[in-house]
Amino acid sequence: MAVGFWFVLLVGLVGLVLGLILNHFLPLFFKLGHVPKGTFGWPLLGETLCFLKPHPSNSLGAFLQDRCSRFGKVFKSHLFFSPTVVSCDQELNYFILQNEDKLFQCSYPKPIHGILGKISMLVAVGDTHKRLRNVALSLVTTTKTKPEFLNEVERAAIRVLDSWKDKPQVIFCEEARKFTFNVIVKQVLGLTPDDPQTAKILQDFLTFMRGLISLPLYIPGTPYARAVQARIRISSTVKAIIEERRRDAENSSKRDDFLEILLCVDTLSEDEKVSFVLDSLLGGYETTSLLMALAVHFLGKSPTALEQLKLEHQKIRSMKQKDDYLNWDDYKRMDFTQNVIHEALRCGNVVKFVHRKALKDIKFRDYQIPSGWKVLPVFSAVHLDPSLHASALQFHPWRWEGRDQTCKKFTPFGGGSRCCPGSELAKIQVAFFLHHLVQNFRWNTKDGDQPFAYPYVEFQRGLTLNLDHCST
Repeated sequence: MAVGFWFVLLVGLVGLVLGLILNHFLPLFFKLGHVPKGTFGWPLLGETLCFLKPHPSNSLGAFLQDRCSRFGKVFKSHLFFSPTVVSCDQELNYFILQNEDKLFQCSYPKPIHGILGKISMLVAVGDTHKRLRNVALSLVTTTKTKPEFLNEVERAAIRVLDSWKDKPQVIFCEEARKFTFNVIVKQVLGLTPDDPQTAKILQDFLTFMRGLISLPLYIPGTPYARAVQARIRISSTVKAIIEERRRDAENSSKRDDFLEILLCVDTLSEDEKVSFVLDSLLGGYETTSLLMALAVHFLGKSPTALEQLKLEHQKIRSMKQKDDYLNWDDYKRMDFTQNVIHEALRCGNVVKFVHRKALKDIKFRDYQIPSGWKVLPVFSAVHLDPSLHASALQFHPWRWEGRDQTCKKFTPFGGGSRCCPGSELAKIQVAFFLHHLVQNFRWNTKDGDQPFAYPYVEFQRGLTLNLDHCST
């Protein structure tokens, strides 16, 4: 009797597993057509774990190297619970980015929606995304040249660097995040580092960030669950600030931060405005600080580039009075600085890939992308392609001299209608920080720390710098 029960149970389990496999994979083979070559890997999980295996962010990683060598720059796989076309091809990546909402649509995994919210600019599609993006572009355009913004960026950089004066070493990623958070929370919400609400938002934001790169299990106590709750608390804090602004309308009218402008935007709902604030904090905090860390990491290994950068900033400083702030014209003179920033983006790959799905059957060259399949354009593969960039694995800022930095083979901020609207603000912050850093310090990295893709890029030990003070 007992043997019969276990036999029936075993047969049932085997049948269930086979059913899941057939239900999941059989429809794929009926519509494959001339899809790219590749493999689907394990049932359900497919090849996701191999694809996400950590590797230095200035390399392709074992998964992409193996698949590209076996199947070419475009291949099929099974990732994030979906049949997938992975593109390491410059032309296909450009085609995908330029056909947003026509042939392809943003399609991030649902757990990401749980943390960011359904109306986050990162995951929103259609009219919602267009409204949010138009507001973002308008805000960036009016902000980037404002002396108030530029002065605040420089003051924040000086505050951080002044705190290093008696330190033989610093954990740079922590310092960079401190800098970018203070800048963005001031610009978005008008809060200073000493404001109690700033500390509250930062504490919740750190919880939020840890959950964003965690296993997406909504079980009380897990990083993912804590991140979802942290987002709810941040939203509540932002809503409270909005209500306070409306009650104190007379003094609020004197502010010129993002929130004050947002309150006058009729095209966004209240929830969209709150989501916009969170997106701004996320973009201005994490990605900008990571770009700073990448620039400092690569400069520390390139004495020639560091020396040329220092000379550029010494020349700019010599044209100003001792206590003068940097302005927009100074920023536009930072040509080699821009080359350094772009090369750090190309080598370090802040964004390795983005998630899209095919809205219909799509023919590209001699193969087909079936409707409903996930499509992953891999930016890092194009950035590190030796057929597109000479000595691709070498940090060489001079490669950008006289070259178009908005070309098809360089997409660090995405492309098309979803190109990051805040990219210029990020570059300004990095440039102003480097202006003061290179004139006051020399550094080297401890323990050979390097950027790793997890898949989000981070330094395993926080990029510890050994500091040497130098005279200007």
